[in-house]
Amino acid sequence: MRQVQYSWSQLLLLLLSLAGAAIAIYLTTVHYENAPLLCSSGGLINCSRVLSSPYSVVPGTSIPITVPGLAWSLVSAVLAVAGSRQTQPQALRRIYLAQFTWSLLALLVVLYLVYLELVVLHSICIWCTGVHAIILIMFLITIVQLQQGQEEGEAYSDESVPDRASLRR
Repeated sequence: MRQVQYSWSQLLLLLLSLAGAAIAIYLTTVHYENAPLLCSSGGLINCSRVLSSPYSVVPGTSIPITVPGLAWSLVSAVLAVAGSRQTQPQALRRIYLAQFTWSLLALLVVLYLVYLELVVLHSICIWCTGVHAIILIMFLITIVQLQQGQEEGEAYSDESVPDRASLRR
């Protein structure tokens, strides 16, 4: 019964990772091809301002931050596939911990990027916000997974330890 639940969480993480990768590919293409951006360019929601700011590239390079975002999404997808195929409780817990840590790192970057958008640039990129929401949802899923994995591990270890009554027999 629990295995189905794990599969659904891993499937959801995989789908969210692929959605994040798709957005990253789109924004990377827009950056390199100078293609028109499908987003508002006036007012608070102004993708052009955000994506053309000095903060839209990896510091010291001309590489758009969407490239590391794409790499993050692809690693997340690989972790989700690995998690969906794993049946050993200990290995599954390690994957859950890796997914949690990976999403926590991304969430910390997201907090910084949201600060830049709101406080420094006074503009929001709706595409970026989509990726930020994906990362937040993935982070929350990994917290639930860790909690369920912890409960599963405790239940598993409790089943393997004989109770006192059976030891007296």
